[in-house]
Amino acid sequence: MPHLFPTRLTRWMPAALLSLLGAVQPASAADKPVRVAFLYVDPVGDSGWSFQHDVARRELEKALGPRVKTTFVENIPATADAERVIRQLAASGNDLIFTTSFGYMEPTLRVAKLFPKVKFGHATGFKTADNMVNYESRFYEGAYLLGVLAGKVTKTNTLGFVGSFPIPEVIRNINAFTLGARSVNPKIKTKVIWVDTWYDPGKERQAAEALIAQGADALCQNTDSPAIVQVAETRGVQACGWDSDMSKYGPKAQYAANVNNWTDYYVAEVNKVIAGTWTGGRSAAWGLKEKMVNVTAPNKLIAADAVKLFETSRQSIIDGKLQPFAGPLKDNQGVVRVPAGTTLTHDQLRSINWYVEGIDGNIPK
Repeated sequence: MPHLFPTRLTRWMPAALLSLLGAVQPASAADKPVRVAFLYVDPVGDSGWSFQHDVARRELEKALGPRVKTTFVENIPATADAERVIRQLAASGNDLIFTTSFGYMEPTLRVAKLFPKVKFGHATGFKTADNMVNYESRFYEGAYLLGVLAGKVTKTNTLGFVGSFPIPEVIRNINAFTLGARSVNPKIKTKVIWVDTWYDPGKERQAAEALIAQGADALCQNTDSPAIVQVAETRGVQACGWDSDMSKYGPKAQYAANVNNWTDYYVAEVNKVIAGTWTGGRSAAWGLKEKMVNVTAPNKLIAADAVKLFETSRQSIIDGKLQPFAGPLKDNQGVVRVPAGTTLTHDQLRSINWYVEGIDGNIPK
């Protein structure tokens, strides 16, 4: 892991030599690289949420070369410890800090107020400030497509979903997954187990085993380790990759993966800093159309008719013809939540707190 506070080297030259070379002008601010820091909630590892953000960090360095200098801190839970680390990153001279998990929202906002000259970007939240923006992907679009495949590959008509925390970001992914599945198989039922963590391979593995025991033969997740795909591979059922391609952990089990590509967003934000056009108070939500969300090609073992439905649905979402949360939609208590002819707005999706029809159980309080 890179040092949190990179060493600065100061080079001294004799006065006589300086007089021979002429006056040396100090480097302008434009010549200095933009210092960008990233805060990750999980270990970087080789798959999952934080891994994809770090892939983008490395691609950012390749794209901008000497104009940018990055560092990162990994495996920081969304507790008081996060605020301490964010404050350290701001105090150490970083120009732009990306905090990449929902639970970092309030700590980031508090630190942003203490360091008005530092710029902050927070992933998946909803609060902004004069020097703070938020950004997220429309990951539910990919979740819908995974549901289309799961609805076609299941033999039990029972799907399983391992959820991290019952926040809108996760609830809408579970809903979209179920809606996609029921669009091709109205008999689908989705069972959900919450593990109250983003990353805990042991808990994720136990949840996957429990869902299989309840009859689920196609699994999905909103957690960060490949444990669920590994369980599916050994148990002979299907599973999705989440945030990154996890097929190496389950070459037969993974029917497709919902992958986040943050590179273009990070490059665009840093270029704004370089150009002096960066402004706070903004929100961004990119999806399949903007290529921030990518779903890998379905497993070669998937039937051709399922792949065709997947591809058709994918293109329809990109073209704006298919909205995963278009009405009429009922919740799992039979109440109409989205009337025909309407669709949930982005703000409504940011606060969604109900399950769609087809999901068993209730959302934890």
